[in-house]
Amino acid sequence: MSGSVLLGIVTRNRADILPKALASALAQTAPNLHVAVIDDGSTDATGELPARFPQVRWTRRPASSGYMPARNELMATGGFDYFVSLDDDAWFLQGDEISVAVDVLERHPGVAAIAFDILSPDRPDCVPRGEPRPAAMFIGCGHVLRLSVVRSVGVYEAVPGSWGSEEKDLCLRLLDAGHQIVQLPGVHVWHDKTTLAREYPAQYRSSICNDLTMTFHRTPVWLLPPALLLKLGQHARAAWKRGATRLYWEGIILFARFLPQAWRLRRPVKLATLRNFRRLSRMGNTESRK
Repeated sequence: MSGSVLLGIVTRNRADILPKALASALAQTAPNLHVAVIDDGSTDATGELPARFPQVRWTRRPASSGYMPARNELMATGGFDYFVSLDDDAWFLQGDEISVAVDVLERHPGVAAIAFDILSPDRPDCVPRGEPRPAAMFIGCGHVLRLSVVRSVGVYEAVPGSWGSEEKDLCLRLLDAGHQIVQLPGVHVWHDKTTLAREYPAQYRSSICNDLTMTFHRTPVWLLPPALLLKLGQHARAAWKRGATRLYWEGIILFARFLPQAWRLRRPVKLATLRNFRRLSRMGNTESRK
């Protein structure tokens, strides 16, 4: 018998596209599936949608507190075995994706997370379904988590930026605790990557800050100086190519201000975990180029 599943969506000011995500969630064939939405301080017509989707459990926040705290709140909901995360600008394509993922989790207790195969405007072509394969991480717009395991290693942790690296950080902790992450080739979620309510400068600045913070949190101390220097160099080159040097420095300043708290939150993973993550990432890149 399948475990109980909570599908959670965190949304803000995307009333025009959110119904497509909700319709695809409600059309899923998985038994014991419940759908919940946290409206993170929307100021558009999102407040009118509960009347159109009474099957959904709605929580409205008067002001935004960020999608990571909202996801943590959803994962803290009792009575569920699995948590499906779906972005408000993403949707399922066939109707059985959650059933397929839960079946893998039920048959393989060592698997802690399922990564759906994400399609988007820059990767639009479906591929045939295949056997589950090991992966380094999932993408936030579409994945499934075994809640008992996630709660044992800790949910998303506090970071200075509002966006970026949270999935990688959680995946490193899952791998470090001996759990597996798998991707389901051809079991697709479409991520529309809408520009609606998306603040790219803030996201870019936050992504630099959070990547440095994640590196600081998880890298063994003897490896930390070269790891941070490597990250700084990689981000500097990318920012120069994009003409985003000012945002690069703003991200570094944000990281520097967080350093005292970051030091208290440091929980390095094992070197073997970092090597395994890198190996799995390379495998995934190889598969995506086929």
